Amino acid sequence: MKALVQRVKYARVTINGKETRETGPGLLILFGCAEDDSIDLCDKLAQKTAMLRIFDDADGKLNLSALDLGLSAMVVSQFTLLADTKKGNRPSFIAAAKPPLSVDAYEKYVSILRTYPFKEVKTGEFGAEMQVEFCNDGPVTIMLDTKEW
Repeated sequence: MKALVQRVKYARVTINGKETRETGPGLLILFGCAEDDSIDLCDKLAQKTAMLRIFDDADGKLNLSALDLGLSAMVVSQFTLLADTKKGNRPSFIAAAKPPLSVDAYEKYVSILRTYPFKEVKTGEFGAEMQVEFCNDGPVTIMLDTKEW
């Protein structure tokens, strides 16, 4: 599983050109699940995401988490995080999990994040056409990849 975690001033997702969901400062998390991932990895990935210290303390060091500051999180499913670009110029997405694993992993990851005391946890909509707008703060962008653990 992969979670691309970005420190943001705001995040907004428009779903199928109609419904818009947004959060204030905090995290924008793009989530992807591989075909060979175990849903059991969601617990550790959610914990690592929630506790990630990517916000400045009083000395300007990255020592605080979104939880420490009472900030929000937005999670958007994104199978393209699993793109394989080794051959040619057209990415292959064969390694990305398909439903039901991909849906189950996304939903479990979000439900675990909601057990942490974020100000709020909002989501996109799995499988929908989405436009994601955000202001990356810093910029700070961190890739969490369970295959590296």
